Amino acid sequence: MEKPLEGIKVLELASVLAGPSVGMFFSELGAEVIKVENAPAGGDVTRKWKVEGEDPGSHVSAYFASINYRKNYLFKDLKNPEHLKEVFQLAQNSDVLISNFKTGDAEKFGVEYARIKSINPRIVYGHLRGFDSDVHRAGYDVIAQAETGYMSMNGTPESGPLKFPVAIIDILAAQQLKEGIMVGLWRRERTGKGCYIETSLEAAGLASLVNQASAYLMYDKVPLPTGSMHPGICPYGDTFICRDGKAIVLAVGTDKQFAKLSRLLGEPELFEDLRFSTNPSRVVNRVALSEKLARLFLYQERDTIMRQLIAEDVPAGAIRDLSEVFAGDFAKSMILEETIEGVPTKRVRTVAFRMED
Repeated sequence: MEKPLEGIKVLELASVLAGPSVGMFFSELGAEVIKVENAPAGGDVTRKWKVEGEDPGSHVSAYFASINYRKNYLFKDLKNPEHLKEVFQLAQNSDVLISNFKTGDAEKFGVEYARIKSINPRIVYGHLRGFDSDVHRAGYDVIAQAETGYMSMNGTPESGPLKFPVAIIDILAAQQLKEGIMVGLWRRERTGKGCYIETSLEAAGLASLVNQASAYLMYDKVPLPTGSMHPGICPYGDTFICRDGKAIVLAVGTDKQFAKLSRLLGEPELFEDLRFSTNPSRVVNRVALSEKLARLFLYQERDTIMRQLIAEDVPAGAIRDLSEVFAGDFAKSMILEETIEGVPTKRVRTVAFRMED
């Protein structure tokens, strides 16, 4: 991959997921990233977040590896004047600083924007916080998922509210900060001046509610947990088990697609049923339709019906676990490998775009 950010220097004073993933974005694109970790605490806390089976004695966890790549790691105590002086020297020569200090901590350690700006007026200082509605509240992904509405929509009536299986708000906040920093660097090219960029888990979560927020704001429609089913399209997000026990999900958005689906499942008259002939009628009668489709899919082998659906342009997907996902050539091409402190590590690229002249 081309390294368009080669020559950019990034000082990362952030820990956990959102901030470090911003640093990894820059490192993947060629920037020099120096990650300063809290020495008295033993470094970034994610070094200790290990799943069952990981070496308890290793100082590098899979979690830590997932968002730390091509970085230089320094362990410093910001309460130590000599260590703080070294951080100031790094900041003086950096283009970007990434932080996620709790409110008041940056000032307590002496690394707040005003201080760093006095050392380096050209620096773009990016900061992540937890909440804007309460700036003193610490930011945790699952709490932000709860507070910004995601958990209330995720799950089923039987399961109750559920969090996403990845730290989705952290990821969304990281995307916001990446964009903000890039805009800050572009602005610096025109003005010669650095700037302060800030976002929060709360703001990123709210900004990403898209159609669910509009449905509420325009029509007072509070979305309820309905599993993976779409509230206004059917069968879209509906999942079915095939004869071999493997699962499939549909994303049928047009009547033409549904007619093809009915034919491929061996029951073309399903589309002729007035209850299912149009999308609005399918939404109203989704329970009856789901029961019929569940029975029909039990006669199908997943990979066979998937090939037929794809050939006929009927949107569907095989529900794969990660062992199946990373058996694919393209998924393998997304893997980045690196040895960190003697530990072989792997992670997926955070940069998912290509650049060409």
